Amino acid sequence: MKNLSNHTSLIKSEAKRLGFLSCGISKADFLEEEAPRLEKWLQSNMHGEMQYMENHFDKRLDPRLLVDGSKSVISLLLNYFPEHSQNTDSYKVSKYAYGQDYHHVIKSKLRQLQEFISEKIGEVNGRAFVDSAPVLDKAWAAKSGLGWIGKHSNLLTQQVGSFYFIAELIVDMELEYDAPVTDHCGTCTACLDACPTQAIVEPYIVDGSKCISYFTIELKNEIPTTVQGQFDDWMFGCDICQDVCPWNKFSKPHSEPLFNPNPELLSMTKKDWEEITEEVFKKVFQKSAVKRTKFSGLKRNISFLK
Repeated sequence: MKNLSNHTSLIKSEAKRLGFLSCGISKADFLEEEAPRLEKWLQSNMHGEMQYMENHFDKRLDPRLLVDGSKSVISLLLNYFPEHSQNTDSYKVSKYAYGQDYHHVIKSKLRQLQEFISEKIGEVNGRAFVDSAPVLDKAWAAKSGLGWIGKHSNLLTQQVGSFYFIAELIVDMELEYDAPVTDHCGTCTACLDACPTQAIVEPYIVDGSKCISYFTIELKNEIPTTVQGQFDDWMFGCDICQDVCPWNKFSKPHSEPLFNPNPELLSMTKKDWEEITEEVFKKVFQKSAVKRTKFSGLKRNISFLK
């Protein structure tokens, strides 16, 4: 037991040193509560054209099918709340995409954490996940005591709100496990009331196929005219449900230099965006997640907003 405690403390203190906001650990097991919810969500077609959500149903619910012999899920949060926001006369980009693509930034930190574990504890088999495989990251973070899943379906904490990335290390070693925290949404419905496309169909259930993020990032075809005029100037992603959440008044700016935006992103106006060239697009979003939508996708989104 002493070893479990020491190993757990070592991992958590190294996670903190690497810049993670917090680290929680839970037993790698079947996600019993999530199984019927996920099934119902998929059957209701709330994933729209995100066909990949239908794949690997069993693996999404059981990390032992992803990593042989896995015993623990180490969940980590990394803050991305920016110090400065975009110009008020601008089409909007979700805050998570201001800086460099989080996949690369976090993967590098997770690799360092894995190396540390091997060095200090011994040969441990495991895999790092950052949105890169069928892992229900919010469910694991909640199970690991890092927060609760709010009515907008994002992970929330009383101390810092919800503007952070979630990542996991699934490993084949036993550790001390954390307990979930209680839900503190209460009677608040700010996120449901504020969503312009009514994507939050009921508390804790988001119809992904109605979400502005889905339309501006995931949808490859033309955006349906039925949602014209409802995007509140969001051209890549959307932060409305998080911006209105009372817990986000506790958000503090991140300290990760790689998440700092290109200054042009903050100063560009609507007119600048309407006239953007591919060259400027590549410069402003050189290593950003915005590249997922490509230049043509961003132009489509801007045209839809005009």
